[in-house]
This record gives sequence, structure tokens and C-alpha cells, in this order.
Amino acid sequence: MEPLFFVNQAIKLFSLYLIQYGCGLLAVYKSVKVNYTRKIIHFSLFLIPLLIDEAIVYERTIGLLLVSAVISIATLIIYIAPVRQRVSVVNMMFSGFDRPEDRPMTLLWLSTQAIAGYLVIIPFLVLYVYHDMEHLILLPLLITGIGDGLAEPVGVRFGRHKYQVRALFSDKKYYRTLEGSACVFFASVAIIAIYHASLSFPQFVVAMLVMPAIMTLTEAFSPHTWDTPTLFLAGYLALFGIKFI
Repeated sequence: MEPLFFVNQAIKLFSLYLIQYGCGLLAVYKSVKVNYTRKIIHFSLFLIPLLIDEAIVYERTIGLLLVSAVISIATLIIYIAPVRQRVSVVNMMFSGFDRPEDRPMTLLWLSTQAIAGYLVIIPFLVLYVYHDMEHLILLPLLITGIGDGLAEPVGVRFGRHKYQVRALFSDKKYYRTLEGSACVFFASVAIIAIYHASLSFPQFVVAMLVMPAIMTLTEAFSPHTWDTPTLFLAGYLALFGIKFI
């Protein structure tokens, strides 16, 4: 297996752990809301891998993508209660994304969302490469990363119009806001505009008319904390259909 792959993965992991530790410090010692520190971590999970992949390049294969997915999911094991209760550094990292309202389901929702996300991305990556659409792979990822990343902090800070959503494995009701969900809409419009050169004019028009609404409604009706894989699925399906117009 290519040595640069392991260097790439190690630097990603170290960078993400460092950011999580810093977010934990902000939440514990500076009383920054976990709703905000969690989203700093959210953005880092999308951006850090992209930056490191540009800096440390290795030959991309489906096999290595699967290995990377397994590594990413397996590293979540350090957050189980017996570990974090004994290792203060890990507990601090966990504090950066452990919203009080999510307890005791935080880790379950995080791990299942990560698994579901990879189960969506990997088949669509193969499908998009097969149909010479690899230049569009990042489009749904960017809409999800930016739109969903901004939705919670904007909703917490400026949200006035709330609506209820359900959560997996729980009867507890959670709330989102129309102001937060609007971030997904405007992020969709902005990202599609950036990718206009990769679409024909009819495809661009349909994408502008359809995808922002699809992505916004998907985020609005997704289970609490589980909007990432559902946004991936909706975005990739919609874009795949639009590309054949």
C-alpha cells in the first residue's frame, strides 16, 4: 500500500484531533456554546481532508477510499465512555461536540451518521467516475458542508421561527429554524453558480430551480444530527438526474 497514503491519513487525523481539542477548550473554559464549537469541527471535517489531499498526493483508488473510511470510523472508538473518562485529552476533545441536548446519544448519532455518509458517498463516487462526472463530485459535498455547517449557528443566533424534527432511536423532539434552513438554500444557489461552467445552460437552469429546494427540504425533514447523509443522498441523486438533461 502506498506510503504517502498513511502519511496523508496520519496528518489528517492529527490535525482534526488538534482542532477538536481546541474546540473542547473553548467550550469548557471560555463557555462558547457547543452549537458553535461543533460546527467549527464540522467545517474542519470537510476542509482539512481537501487541503491535505492537495498537499500530500497519492494515487486514488476505491480500495484506499474504503480503507480511509474504515480508519475514519474506527477512530471514533476513542470517544467511548471508558476511554474518555480515563483520558482527559480525549474527554476535552469530546466536549467540543457533545451537545447537552444530545446526551446520551451523541456518540451513537455521530458514528451512525459517519457510516451512513460513507455508504452514500462511495457508491456515488464510483457511479460519477463511470459516467465521467467526477468533476461534480464535490458539488453536493460543498452544499452540505457549507449550508449545513452554517444552519445551526445561524439558527442559534438569529433563528426566530422554529419547527420540530425527530431523532433516530429517541422519542425526544428537537428544533430547527427557518433561518438556519435558509442557509442550505443560499449555499446551494452559490455553489451551483460556481459550478455553472460544468453544466450546460439547460442543466444549470434546472439545477438552480430544483436543487436548492430539494436540499433545503431534505435538511428540514432529516432526523436530528442525521442531515449529512440524507443531504449527500438527495444532492447526488438530483445532480445525477440533472446531468442527463
